[in-house]
Amino acid sequence: MDLTVVKNATCTFCGCVCDDIELHANGERIVETKRACILGESWFKNHTAERLYPDALIDGKPATVDEAVEATAEYLYNAHMPLIYGLSNVTCEAQRESVALAEMIGG
Repeated sequence: MDLTVVKNATCTFCGCVCDDIELHANGERIVETKRACILGESWFKNHTAERLYPDALIDGKPATVDEAVEATAEYLYNAHMPLIYGLSNVTCEAQRESVALAEMIGG
C-alpha cells in the first residue's frame, strides 16, 4: 500500500498547537511523524481513522452528516442560551469557525 503524506498537519494535543507537522499514513494508520514532539508523535500514532462509529448520531441513532448538520442548526436556532463545547480535539480552523458561530447566535 502506498503511503499518504499530509504536510502542515496541526496537532491539538496540547496548547502549543504545532502546525508544521508532516504525517505519513499507511492506510488508516499513521506510521511516521516529522517535526512532532514526543507527545504529539504518540498522539498521532495512537489515534486511528478506523471507522468505529457512524459518521453522525441523532438521539443515539446513526444518521448522515447532512441530517446531523440540519438537526444541529435546528437545536441552535431554537436555543435560548446556546453553548458550543468540546472542541479540544479539533483543528484550530474548526475552533475558529465554532467561535464565529457562537458569536453569531449569541452563545
